[in-house]
Amino acid sequence: MKLERFVRNDIIDIVQSSQHNFFEDSEMSKKKKDGRRQGGFTLVEILIVVLIIGLLASFVAPNLISRYERSKEEIAKAQVEMLSSGVLSFKLDLDRYPTSMDELLKSTDPRWRGPYLSKQSLPKDPWGRDYQYKTPGDHGPFDLYSLGPDGTLNEKSATNW
Repeated sequence: MKLERFVRNDIIDIVQSSQHNFFEDSEMSKKKKDGRRQGGFTLVEILIVVLIIGLLASFVAPNLISRYERSKEEIAKAQVEMLSSGVLSFKLDLDRYPTSMDELLKSTDPRWRGPYLSKQSLPKDPWGRDYQYKTPGDHGPFDLYSLGPDGTLNEKSATNW
């Protein structure tokens, strides 16, 4: 009973203190009492801003995508050089080239002083494929290369020759 009276009195106080027309002060009203327009953006203004942002993004996005692909190619070249260093270290210790890349990580040869890679696994190229290794190679004592972004040996492939 006391709670009902308390709540009822609060509601009456709120209604009496507001003493204004809801629609006059609402966001829906476009004009103030003195005839000036309220602040805000029209749909046309918002569409123009979105159009400008879209145009800017269309200029920037191709550059970012091409840089991303070029960075993958650079990563592949760096990894080929790192793997080649491991192969050459193996050759210095055992006086032969490894028959497979796995020999850089483990071997039963008593002269083996590896592993010849800092990580205990062979890295994949930036496109998720294994690096190709061939000994004897067509371009030197061994060929080591990535198949590149399209999976074929071409000018975008990272090679050790």
